[in-house]
Amino acid sequence: MSSLEAAKCQKMSDEIANLVELSPMVYRAFSTTPRTPFVPVSINAFKLDAHPIGSNQWISSPLTVAKMTMALEAENCDNILEIGCGSGYQAAILAKIARRVFSVERIEALANSAKSLMKNLGINNVFIRFDDGNLGWRSYAPYDRIILSCFCDVVPDRLFEQLRDGGILVAPVAKDGKQYITQYKKSGNQINCKTLGECVFVPLLGGTTDK
Repeated sequence: MSSLEAAKCQKMSDEIANLVELSPMVYRAFSTTPRTPFVPVSINAFKLDAHPIGSNQWISSPLTVAKMTMALEAENCDNILEIGCGSGYQAAILAKIARRVFSVERIEALANSAKSLMKNLGINNVFIRFDDGNLGWRSYAPYDRIILSCFCDVVPDRLFEQLRDGGILVAPVAKDGKQYITQYKKSGNQINCKTLGECVFVPLLGGTTDK
């Protein structure tokens, strides 16, 4: 990462920390993860806004990524499942705080691009699969944490089945025409739910597509 990129990441992290309480590990993840490779070149990558990334998809505001990451309580976890890889920025952040990140993307062009980007950045603990996110990624289940980078009306039961007992799932959930970051904690056969702040994400869709 260039010194200019590092300085901009540091400034962005400070702006986020002024608005959201960040743990030292999460703050460091934002400060040390380059942002510009994950957004179109023509866009100011460091604004606290969402940006289009092609294929009718968006990269979330870094502020929203921070809120989701903090809600996940994922520091030093063994494995995390992400549904909706997009350009890969959320996965890259999670790669700094957990041992392994498994990310599923239903759009083949985005999945391939994110794979190449992780390789170019030397991020070796993120594994990306082109598939329907509703299916999760059963091969490496159960997961300590699961995060949905797309909103749904109801979290698919299949994803809760792949969550470890005692694990946490964080998802944007639609209710009354709005979306809310929602934290679920699994305890045996019970799922305890907590609604956090508002958010805006693209929807969780079924199936796969090449672009």
